[in-house]
Amino acid sequence: MAYQHIEVPAGEKITIKEGILSVPDNPILGVIWGDGIGPDITQASLRIWDAAVQKAYGGQRKVSWMRLFAGEEALSIYGDILPNETLDAIREFIVAIKGPLTTPIGGGFRSLNVSLRQILDLYACVRPVRWFEGVPSPLREPHKVDCVIFRENTEDVYAGIEWQSGTEKAKKFIEMTNREMGTHISLDAGIGIKPITPQGTKRLVRKAIRYALDNNRKSVTIMHKGNIMKYTEGAFRQWGYELAKEEFGAYTVTEEEVWGGAKTDGKILIKDRIADIMFQQMLLRPDEYDVIATPNLNGDYLSDAVAAEVGGVGIAPGANLSDHIAVFEATHGTAPKYANQDKVNPGSLLLSGVMMLDYIGWSEAGAAIIDAYVKTIKQKIVTYDFARLMKDAHEVKTSEFAAAIISNL
Repeated sequence: MAYQHIEVPAGEKITIKEGILSVPDNPILGVIWGDGIGPDITQASLRIWDAAVQKAYGGQRKVSWMRLFAGEEALSIYGDILPNETLDAIREFIVAIKGPLTTPIGGGFRSLNVSLRQILDLYACVRPVRWFEGVPSPLREPHKVDCVIFRENTEDVYAGIEWQSGTEKAKKFIEMTNREMGTHISLDAGIGIKPITPQGTKRLVRKAIRYALDNNRKSVTIMHKGNIMKYTEGAFRQWGYELAKEEFGAYTVTEEEVWGGAKTDGKILIKDRIADIMFQQMLLRPDEYDVIATPNLNGDYLSDAVAAEVGGVGIAPGANLSDHIAVFEATHGTAPKYANQDKVNPGSLLLSGVMMLDYIGWSEAGAAIIDAYVKTIKQKIVTYDFARLMKDAHEVKTSEFAAAIISNL
């Protein structure tokens, strides 16, 4: 496909063969630098990813990076914050990674992150959360946190419909429900609807269970608020259990069955927790939770809350996945007050790149980055966010932190 502003580098496309990624030794991967601090952390991470690939494969493999555009940069180039050719390129080349993109609050254009996920049907937001030795943490035993959160990415509040308080549409909806369904909603209420479907739920839970099986995880917990919202969140729980039984019955066992005397025998334990209890459990007994499947809003809250237990969203990686297309991302915001200062921690984007390397089967390069990252942190060579929390830390710039990791590869 010909592109107007995107330059396709020398390299080969990743393809899908019999439902499996086929990755050449010189794959073309898309990269969106992002807004605010995006260019700083992206350039630092690119240096580390390339160095790790060189270290792991001795020049036999190399990524060809293809610059894509979204957000403020795309607006200046295309007059559009999310140009169609960026979407077309992600579809064509399958795997991409992006820095943070501007999301205004209360007005302006819609969240680019949400738009990317919905347009490309990236239905699973995957957030692995674990502690790295040396990283400051508010927990006494942060090493017990090691979970992967699968958050549904296209339904719930992301597909929600709202009507503002006092508007004719809100009043019309309220009058209709009060009249025809016997509700007693005040006419001056703001109204929101959140859809959750069996199809959306089951494909999310399917991906979570497959991940657990492929990665020797012990349990999948369905998180919900089904005690109150019985036909959306309660249904998410029900449909999750149905999927586990229908498609993975030979490999899973429910917590209720275990209470009744069944043996796990190496099977994946399927259980569920009400959302408010889940937050408490992740503080008091985090080692009891492994893979977690949640509706959209629950997953949004939980991902950031658990990340805070092991160092914060500044180092929290994430991916948005469809059946094959994958967009990895920095999970934090653009932090515009630090833009172009070479100051911030690139950890979130860097570790999302590790997820990306694992996704394309280059786990040796990803493991090399993790080892070097941990070694650098233990040497107390850190950016300002960690330096203020560590005694005798050596505070460095973003680019200097990248250089230290590369030297430790």
